[in-house]
Amino acid sequence: MARPVLALFALALALLLADCSKRAGEEGFTTEPEVQIDLDQIRERGFLQAIVDNNSISYFIYRGQPMGYEYELLQSLTRHLKIKLKIKVISGVEQSIDLLNKGEGDLIAFPLTITQERNKYLSFAEAQFNTCQVLVQKKPANWRRMPPARLERTLLRNPVKLIGKEVHVMNESSFKERLTNLSQEIGGEIIIHEDSAEAETESLIQKVAMGEIQYTVTDQTIGMVNAIYYPNLDVGTVLSSPQQIAWAVRKNSPDLRGAVNEWLAELKRTGGFTMLYNKYFNNPRSSQILIASEYSSVGGNKLSPYDEAIKIEAKNLGWDWRLLASIVYQESNFQPNAESWAGAVGLMQLMPATAEQFGASDRTDPRQSLRAGARCLKHFDKLWNKYVTDPNERLKFVLASYNAGLSHVVDARNLAKKYGKNPARWDDVESFLKQKSNPKYYRDPVVMAGYCKCEEPVKYVRDVLNRYEEYKILIAAT
Repeated sequence: MARPVLALFALALALLLADCSKRAGEEGFTTEPEVQIDLDQIRERGFLQAIVDNNSISYFIYRGQPMGYEYELLQSLTRHLKIKLKIKVISGVEQSIDLLNKGEGDLIAFPLTITQERNKYLSFAEAQFNTCQVLVQKKPANWRRMPPARLERTLLRNPVKLIGKEVHVMNESSFKERLTNLSQEIGGEIIIHEDSAEAETESLIQKVAMGEIQYTVTDQTIGMVNAIYYPNLDVGTVLSSPQQIAWAVRKNSPDLRGAVNEWLAELKRTGGFTMLYNKYFNNPRSSQILIASEYSSVGGNKLSPYDEAIKIEAKNLGWDWRLLASIVYQESNFQPNAESWAGAVGLMQLMPATAEQFGASDRTDPRQSLRAGARCLKHFDKLWNKYVTDPNERLKFVLASYNAGLSHVVDARNLAKKYGKNPARWDDVESFLKQKSNPKYYRDPVVMAGYCKCEEPVKYVRDVLNRYEEYKILIAAT
């Protein structure tokens, strides 16, 4: 009889543990920190991993340049902390909390509403601003021809009239919580549809504009910007009292929270915060240009008018076109008539001798400039292939050679070799490239090209590759 009793006990225990496990994780995300990473550890590794919302305000590419309200604030924060910024774009609050508590992010840079429920899982920084939740609804088809008073009568203004109506919201969002409470307040059920965890607020706003759903809810700030892009939308029905918007960190990261609060207070005191807020939320014309432009990652998938030509030359190089595009932006900001103080001209900033060597008779011609620049890059790649077999490492040597000239990079490699470092590892060679303004090194017998203030090529490599990583987040590969 002992075995059946033990078997029943084991089964009961398994069911109990399964039930406890379900209750512990029923929120669908990790509710407690699984790592101990605070400001000291972040500074030691040299970068802040920020989790950013996937919307048209927080982070996007416009004419090759990363932009966005959250992005610019994060740039300011990491400059203040003297560390680098890495970004992870996520859709959905649940997933962002999960990644944060698992240590895959340090800071949720979402426009998060501070709620009592979220305070259980997160430590909020000081509020950035207050907003309210608004209903997003579509205006009638002939709204442009309607007198304002008549148009107003067609729109749902009294929340009581939401009883029995279907409203779509993001999964586990504060919008769902507000609608649930609103149903109790108005004495009738609002039919709440939660979209998948991957759904974005702006995708639901678009569905309302296209007539696919009737209503959604969003923050007033995001709603007003999207109403510029979709003029057939109305966001004038307020559904909540003012709510605080803030970023959040893990509950066991008090030093990071303190540093964020210190930085934010200083930014507000000096007026930088107000200027940035106005840029993205209080400048309708600017917002419309940014959102609607085909050269915005929000409105399209283009970086410049020369994308197709860049793709052709990138294919000849065997490169991702977004990498070559990052070089073009770094060189000329996609301006075919750009000219440097040193006489470099065109999209790829070719000097006369380089243009002649690689076949560009007119350096201001976009196609000629791109073709010659790509040939030059391919030339450097072949040269370095003999010495640097790792393609990721070799790319850095190629970029530095394009910017500073081959001879200075060869000098730095020779110095690395002389001083016992790895001449095929960019970090080792880079350190000697930066020393080429020091007489001890530029007068060394292994150095042929002499003095160079070579901080620029080091920065060039870093900037091109960082921008490429940002392009990969928001711009499609094809």
